[in-house]
Amino acid sequence: MHQHYLGGSGPSGSRYFPRVTADAGDPTPTEVLIIDDHRMLAEALAIVLDSEDDLHVVGVAASLAEGLKVVRSRRVDVVLLDYRLPDASGLDGVAMIREISPDAAVIMITAVEDEGLLLAAVEAGCAGFVAKSADLRQIHVAVKHAAAGEAAIQPKLLASLLGRLARRRSELPHDLTPREREVLVHISQGLSNAEIAERLVLSVNTIRNHVQSLLGKLGAHSKLEAAAIGVREGLIDPHSRLGTDARPR
Repeated sequence: MHQHYLGGSGPSGSRYFPRVTADAGDPTPTEVLIIDDHRMLAEALAIVLDSEDDLHVVGVAASLAEGLKVVRSRRVDVVLLDYRLPDASGLDGVAMIREISPDAAVIMITAVEDEGLLLAAVEAGCAGFVAKSADLRQIHVAVKHAAAGEAAIQPKLLASLLGRLARRRSELPHDLTPREREVLVHISQGLSNAEIAERLVLSVNTIRNHVQSLLGKLGAHSKLEAAAIGVREGLIDPHSRLGTDARPR
């Protein structure tokens, strides 16, 4: 088992959490950064998440500037980002983090479910959201989903957001294949790659390839953003339901 302990000050005063040793054969843990100026809450969350064998909290930063220094200095897989920070908004933070580390998934921590804010965060490349009232299990699951490239969002909230986007679509053309559109519909329903593979009777690797292709074609940073673009541009109907035996024509 990994040993975990609190470290000293990191870049610009951020707290970091060194990992002492890893047992032979252990999988590489998901590297997590927490950016939140509520220090006690953030460090308590860090201690709990870092106690999970599949997660490693690389730091806790109280401002966006501190967090960006951590992102520049080391690998970060998932960033838990507070919407309200002393030096910037979370919306600015999503774009800045992704500019430095395009592969990092950003989950926004928010106290309110304002749809305008959430839509803007999705369009900035946010991979998902967690409420400040969420329990630790929900946050752990959200982090793992984001690290795996899945949308870290409750299905009910996803449906609400996509419904709002459908009212302002612009009908721009995109060259998605029939299969990619089919996969995108399933993504918009909140299904994981494994669930889509089972639904379409395909391998998970094949679904991953379709997802990567449609992300590139749509210029999306995440599956959540891809679903938002697909609905906004009229490529898919957020209310459509494909059957379990659906096949592309």
